[in-house]
Amino acid sequence: MRRPNMVRCNKMLPLLIPVLLALGALGCEASSPADECHTGSDCPSGACNDGRCVAASGGAAGAGGAAGGAAGAGGAAGAGAAGGVAGGGGSGGTASGGSGGGFCSPNHDGVLDKAETPLAAGLAAKFLVSGPAQIPSAGVAQGDGSRLWDFSAGLSGDHLVLVETQKLDGKWFASKFPGATYAARLSESSDLLGVFEVGATALVLRGVVSPADGVTKTELTYAPPVVVLDFPVKEGKTWSTASTVTGFAQGVLANYSESYQSQVDAHGTLKAPFGEFPVLRTRVVLTRKIGLVTTVVRSYLFGAECFGTVASFVAKDNATTAEVSEAAELRRLAP
Repeated sequence: MRRPNMVRCNKMLPLLIPVLLALGALGCEASSPADECHTGSDCPSGACNDGRCVAASGGAAGAGGAAGGAAGAGGAAGAGAAGGVAGGGGSGGTASGGSGGGFCSPNHDGVLDKAETPLAAGLAAKFLVSGPAQIPSAGVAQGDGSRLWDFSAGLSGDHLVLVETQKLDGKWFASKFPGATYAARLSESSDLLGVFEVGATALVLRGVVSPADGVTKTELTYAPPVVVLDFPVKEGKTWSTASTVTGFAQGVLANYSESYQSQVDAHGTLKAPFGEFPVLRTRVVLTRKIGLVTTVVRSYLFGAECFGTVASFVAKDNATTAEVSEAAELRRLAP
């Protein structure tokens, strides 16, 4: 996933231009020799921000894809199909493996291992979240077979959101999901929480619940649990889950089906407000059937070593093509 050295162009749109192009004709300046990095793969932490490597330390880790991955899960009780990809991410390169402690140093091998993904309770990361935006999911194809996704520019409706992975201790639903690892809010349009479990080889979604118990509670269980991330994550890998969802949705008995098809279908470089990352993209197709109504939600998750999900892109409901030109919501890691 390592890309050739890049140059920085100050007079054009904020796209990375390979140095093999004629710089004079483009009106661009080569990066200063003082720059430490040109792309995230030049840095021990895996992230480059304006020519400087983001420090890899044992500090604040990302939300590790906590609410991400399970595309559309926030719509399980009618919260909206576009809600379930809050994404994870990180600002400190903390290792995971369920504990959230230890030092993580990316090896830039194009494979996202469990130990390179922050997955634990008590993590947090900030994301810049857009409203509907005309931006292509495919990015820009590069000559080496990779892609470039530039999600660094401001978009309509942008606002900061804090994504947190919550401990289950003391939660009313903790006993309903023995062995679960954490909960995380799935959508801004609803306060519903996804209940996740970090297993030996996968991150799974076990249920969706309301923050409070009561007659209008939501308590939905997935059987089997939805595989959100299947480790190791590498290009070409696929996995799927067909699950029956049962329980209560806003106090009403519910029984319906959701199927998830996930494929790691591309690699390249992603520019977020936080910095620049070498990423793997996972394309997720959720098909939800409630009675006679079927809804299809397509989403794209961008994972980076030691940072988890650094961006997520949700298409409008019922898109029929593998790539789309408009996002219903775009989230990207922010400082």
